[in-house]
Amino acid sequence: MRAQRRGPFEVGDQVQITDPKGRKHTVVLQQGKQFHTHQGALEHDELIGSPEGVVVTSTGGTPYLAFRPLLTDFVLSMPRGATVVYPKDAAMIVGYADVFPGARVIEAGAGSGALSCSLLRAVGAEGVVHSYERREDFAAIANRNVERFFGAAPANWRLTCGDLVASLDAEPLDAPADRAVLDMLAPWECLDAVARSLAPGGVLCCYVATTTQLSRTVESLREDGRFAEPAPWETMLRTWHVEGLAVRPDHRMIGHTGFVVTARRMADGVVAPPRRRRPAPGAYPTE
Repeated sequence: MRAQRRGPFEVGDQVQITDPKGRKHTVVLQQGKQFHTHQGALEHDELIGSPEGVVVTSTGGTPYLAFRPLLTDFVLSMPRGATVVYPKDAAMIVGYADVFPGARVIEAGAGSGALSCSLLRAVGAEGVVHSYERREDFAAIANRNVERFFGAAPANWRLTCGDLVASLDAEPLDAPADRAVLDMLAPWECLDAVARSLAPGGVLCCYVATTTQLSRTVESLREDGRFAEPAPWETMLRTWHVEGLAVRPDHRMIGHTGFVVTARRMADGVVAPPRRRRPAPGAYPTE
């Protein structure tokens, strides 16, 4: 896996340029090339050899600030097949699923590769990410996006085009996984395969879009018996407008994007203690 680039800009680097109105563009530096905007052209040669954080001026006189794009910038501008896992959710998934350097991680589905990038960076060169994606077109997009972000296909990334359950049945992992992250329509259909692949103490993290999916995922985890009590939650991100004494929440915010459910894999043969809280009347159907 290529380390995060430091130092002056080089030929082949991705550079994010931002105009005074906050509009951002990403360019790949090439000698002798120009990037054209409605405010004039920018010379690539002016950036090559310069440090990050410089200001370059277009032929139209507009100043642009230049940095290497962060992972969040890359994800929000990457080509998409499936909807990406937004940075606010990816950050929480990595944190609350406790994805650590050297971890062995199962990911399904890979989608457009956004979460794959976060998981690969979190596990580091000593870890490994096994990503599964049913659709060939999505797998191809994920592969291109991951290669583009890291500069090459990471040696510790195993991308399989196929169904998660069928793939694990046909070719089990050579060692138990530490973490499993499921971003799919029906994660409850994969619980048995994931439970057999997770080490005791491992974390399962499911990312779903609707309340009905959330309910079925949580109840399926409880019924399975091999996981501790699941924790369902969501994250909302609200930015603030700060200008002098004019301090207020921005009118727009990134609200609901998805629900996350985390649960720990218990040791084989162990039964979790029963929950002590009493369900509200009507929480379950009478039948």
